[in-house]
Amino acid sequence: MALINPSILSADFARLAEEAKAVEGADWLHVDVMDNHFVPNLTLGVPVVESLSRATDTPLDLHLMIEDPDRWAPQYIEAGAGSVTFHAEAAAAPVRLAREIRAKGARASMALKPATPIEPYEDLLPELDMLLIMTVEPGFGGQAFLDIMLPKIRRTRELISRHGLELWLQVDGGVSDATIERCAEAGADVFVAGSAVYGADDPAKAVRDLREKAEAATAGAGWACAH
Repeated sequence: MALINPSILSADFARLAEEAKAVEGADWLHVDVMDNHFVPNLTLGVPVVESLSRATDTPLDLHLMIEDPDRWAPQYIEAGAGSVTFHAEAAAAPVRLAREIRAKGARASMALKPATPIEPYEDLLPELDMLLIMTVEPGFGGQAFLDIMLPKIRRTRELISRHGLELWLQVDGGVSDATIERCAEAGADVFVAGSAVYGADDPAKAVRDLREKAEAATAGAGWACAH
């Protein structure tokens, strides 16, 4: 099953509660936390996540694009995050952090920037509930999808299958009507969509349409048939 996680980075920050309600048919709400250090942008922090978690029943999928996630991740779980993604490039002790996130009751996820290969992290995969392949450089919304990430998505799916893991494979960056089928065919099953959802006249319908396209592409994909 394809999961669609609208990114509130593309929403109206002055109306976050309403924007969350506009996509209540979504599987998760993707929340980008940026610190202007790990990435050159600044978004929101723990208090906003706390308020957002009270304003919606949709579970929160936190993507920490920050330095020192080992220190900050637990606070976001306490603020209401159901899933927390830290960056491999930023975590000092990724295995320990993944275990701490799980121990606190959230799903543990690790993200890789476009230039970071998956292979060095193969042995770490069983510690995770989800792996995020960035399909743009992290830090800004509205970027164009990087097609050169498709082979990396395929290799990651092959590793997940080889180890027999129930690991979600998420893609984030430039996901739209025009790109979601390629991502699904390559092996992704969780899709972060920002402007493709919040830039649409009917965000809830955009979520349904994206899910339909992803599931149709998945149904015909070799990796799904073998799964």
